[in-house]
Amino acid sequence: MLSIEEVRKHNNQGSCWVIIHGSVYDLSEFLDKHPGGAASILRYAGKDATEEYDAIHPPNTIEKTLPRARHLGKVEQSIKATSEPKAATTGVIGTLRGPIPIEMCLNLNDLELAAKDVLSERAWVYYSSAAQDRMTFCHNLDDWRRLRFRPRIMRNVQKVNTRRTILGFQSSLPFFIAPCALAKLGHPDGELCLARGAARANIPYCPSNSSSVSHEALTECLASEASGGSLFFQLYVKRSQEETLENIRRARALGYKALVITVDTNVVGIREDDDRFKIREALKNGQHHVSPWRAALSNPDPEAVLRGPHSSTLNWEDLHWIEDAWQNAGPICLKGILTAEDARIACDFGMDAIYLSNHGGRQLDSATSALGALMEIRRLCPEVFSRCQILLDGGIRRGGDILKALCLGAAGVGLGRPFMYALSAYGTEGVHRAIEMLNDEIETAMRLLGATSLDDLSPRMVNTREFEMLMAREIPELESIKSRL
Repeated sequence: MLSIEEVRKHNNQGSCWVIIHGSVYDLSEFLDKHPGGAASILRYAGKDATEEYDAIHPPNTIEKTLPRARHLGKVEQSIKATSEPKAATTGVIGTLRGPIPIEMCLNLNDLELAAKDVLSERAWVYYSSAAQDRMTFCHNLDDWRRLRFRPRIMRNVQKVNTRRTILGFQSSLPFFIAPCALAKLGHPDGELCLARGAARANIPYCPSNSSSVSHEALTECLASEASGGSLFFQLYVKRSQEETLENIRRARALGYKALVITVDTNVVGIREDDDRFKIREALKNGQHHVSPWRAALSNPDPEAVLRGPHSSTLNWEDLHWIEDAWQNAGPICLKGILTAEDARIACDFGMDAIYLSNHGGRQLDSATSALGALMEIRRLCPEVFSRCQILLDGGIRRGGDILKALCLGAAGVGLGRPFMYALSAYGTEGVHRAIEMLNDEIETAMRLLGATSLDDLSPRMVNTREFEMLMAREIPELESIKSRL
């Protein structure tokens, strides 16, 4: 039994102890490996981190992942966390229903506004933040508005078919729930709300590798709904190959239908809104904030990389051992591709699908949008469309945006933030409502376009001239790239 006074002494990077559910853990050697960075743990060095831990981790995470030697025993009494006020850690403030009746929410933007009114500052900042000047995030939204539909008339559109095969799964709709972490910040049921929504609508859901609900619980939830849906496994390649292999084995054992390898997180992007919040909280509580740069500088591990909790050595050849471990359990998809060159290489390595994404604008600022990448592939290597499926996400807020992507060759479209806002404001009911909104918009837009099936959609139904004019200054460079492909 450890005393409170002893625990309080271990409050720095060299010796970092925390209390979770009355037990003391030594996280000194784990700091640099934590996906949220060392600073997020150091705020609780020498303190009780139970409330913060429960908000973002599946049960028993620390017991399963931290070596037994770092389990130090029980503390004589729990220390109340003093480094963060309760409102900032519980996610939702007050009622779990939004500030307005859900019936008043007519589109995804309404759900976002409802969520903003009920989320804690900490949760809102995490869900809404983007890299640096938010240029990539803004381009994600703006680029879809630069496409114009070319509707056909005088067609019998009484019945429409919205089914689409996405990574081998026959989905009732041409979109899926994209990976987003830490749903418990928005609602106590967390990612279970998303699994229920996917099952009811018979669409795929790709939980985050950092889900705050265990993948086992999500599998059980989907099965208990007994209605439909499918789970894809998002894989972050860890610094430890064995840890990555264990995740793949777990996904296979749980029956996940596809492996979605995220390839754009060799380091974590600079998200200044998140950093500002952490600094404010540290100063408010009289603590010294440890920046990621200083944490990396003082790290004794010679292989440590600034903002690099995942593998920073991931390369194309690693796909061989990942593919071997997956054992043909389903399609493999690479998430995070943004250039025609990498799209072609992925095809050459035999990938079943590529996923155009800039991580919701949270990684490299000034990166191209998924739409920009889609247009680049169409121009430079259109054969990719016949060699693998193309999925994409980023800035999708309307059913019409989804149809624009399908017209240009995408097989399916992912949405992340909108579903996090939906569950934050209204729980599972909010997720159902978001899906219904998109379903309504898709069916209505299809009829107005003169399409009765998603197979009727084609590039002839969209005018891309305005967007192409924005790309015009890049054309000489693109032509040079094309000559080298």
